[in-house]
Amino acid sequence: MQQDLFLQQDEGLCGYNRSNSPNFDAVKIQVSRDAVLFKAALKSIAPHILQGIERISGANPFRHRTTPGGQRMSASMTNCGSFGWITDTSGYRYSDAEPETGLPWPTMPADWYCWANQFSDLAGFGVLNPDACLINRYASGTGMGLHQDRDEKDLSAPIVSFSLGAPVLFRWGGFNRQESVCEFLLEHGDVLVWGGADRMRFHGVKKLQRYQHPLTGPYRYNLTFRRSQ
Repeated sequence: MQQDLFLQQDEGLCGYNRSNSPNFDAVKIQVSRDAVLFKAALKSIAPHILQGIERISGANPFRHRTTPGGQRMSASMTNCGSFGWITDTSGYRYSDAEPETGLPWPTMPADWYCWANQFSDLAGFGVLNPDACLINRYASGTGMGLHQDRDEKDLSAPIVSFSLGAPVLFRWGGFNRQESVCEFLLEHGDVLVWGGADRMRFHGVKKLQRYQHPLTGPYRYNLTFRRSQ
């Protein structure tokens, strides 16, 4: 009944319905105390999400950012929403505009916003109300080292992550780099949500293996929804 009420409340605002929405009844795996994996929840609507990514990257192309230490990040990225996550030699931060053009980020699709809220709620964190969505594109041989998501002003808000395309091993660590790390597979359509006691865990992805996905070719796309402000 709780889920039905949530859907009815959001249908008018978000423009989605049961016939064009994620599988909110997907298999739910408790990864750790406050981290939940919903398996293949986005699989049926993946083409719709990929069309959205194409529109967003058409307005704001994927770029390889530079870390504060001057290293080129292997994954390319773009953003949508009121704020976007960026990195350059000045540091890691959120910005209300693309630094290379000065233009605002593309608008976050309303259905993405509502789906992120729904998965956050189903994972036990309540409604997220994300104002930023970072979209990473991984090609063969690219990965992301262990890191914490700590540039948001409100670290009590969870992170909601969508995975599309090629599978990858996700690395789930502890609260410092020396703690042991476990790994599990993130596959096409998976949704991972973490927050609460697990919000500041180190995490990353291993280098993407050579793969050809029928929808995304050699790429993996990762959308992470955050409340930056």
